[in-house]
Amino acid sequence: MNRFLLALILVFTAFLASAQIPYKTENNISYRSGENLDEYQKERCKLDVYVPENVDSFTTVVWFHGGGLTAGEKSIPERLKNKKLGVVAVNYRLSPKAKSPAYIDDAAAAVAWVFKNISKYGGDPKKIVVSGHSAGGYLTCMIGLDKHYLATYGIDANSIQKLVPFSGQMITHFTIRSERGIPGTQPVIDEMAPLFHVRADAPPLYLITGDRELEMLGRYEENAYMWRMMNLSGHKQTTLYELDGFDHGGMAEPAFDLLLKIIRK
Repeated sequence: MNRFLLALILVFTAFLASAQIPYKTENNISYRSGENLDEYQKERCKLDVYVPENVDSFTTVVWFHGGGLTAGEKSIPERLKNKKLGVVAVNYRLSPKAKSPAYIDDAAAAVAWVFKNISKYGGDPKKIVVSGHSAGGYLTCMIGLDKHYLATYGIDANSIQKLVPFSGQMITHFTIRSERGIPGTQPVIDEMAPLFHVRADAPPLYLITGDRELEMLGRYEENAYMWRMMNLSGHKQTTLYELDGFDHGGMAEPAFDLLLKIIRK
C-alpha cells in the first residue's frame, strides 16, 4: 500500500471517529453572579459552552472574540468544532460603555468560571488553553501574564496550560490609549500592556501574527519584542509564528491550524 493511500485512510478513519462523538452546547451562561451586578454586566458577562459528550478529561479552549474592545460577539469557532475539545466562547463588556480594566476583569472572571465548572462537563481543569483573536489575544495575554486579575477569583494564572494569542496587542491596547486621549500611533507600555508583565514563570506562550508587511500597525513587531523579552526574562516556552501572506483579519483562519497543533503537543 503506498504512503498516500495509507495517509488518506488514516485521515478518513480519524474523521469518522470524531464524527461519532456527540457534542452539546449550552448558551448564555452568566459567569458573574450577585446582587451588585449592573444591567450591562448582566447583558454582556455571559459565555457559551461547547463540549464533547462521553469524553473524559478533555482539553478546553477559552476563546475571546476580537473587535478592538469596542465591538464583537461570542461564538464557537467552526474550526474548533468536532475536535474532541471543549470550547468556551466569552462575551465581555465593551468600550466606551465600560472602561479599562473592566473588560480584562471580565475575561479573568470567565476563565475562573471555566476552572471551577468545566469538570462538571467532563473537562480537565488542568488542561485549559486560553486563546483569542486581536482584542481577544490582548485579553489572553493580560490575564495570563498579570497574575492579579485571576488571583482576584482565587485562580493562579500559572494553572493555565497554554496561552495562544492570535495577533494580540502587546503594548497598551489602542482602545485604552484612546480612552486616555492618546493616539493609536503613539506607543505606550505601562501596567495595561502585556509587555509590562513579562516573567519567567508564565504559562507556555505561543504568539501568532500575520505577515509583518500586512499586519495592523506594528502588531508583528510588538509580538516579536514580546518573544524577545520573555526569552530574556528566562521564560523557556515562548514561541513566535509569522503567517506570511496573511493580514490581520485573514491570519485567524490558518492560525486555528496552529492552535490545534499546539494543543496536541
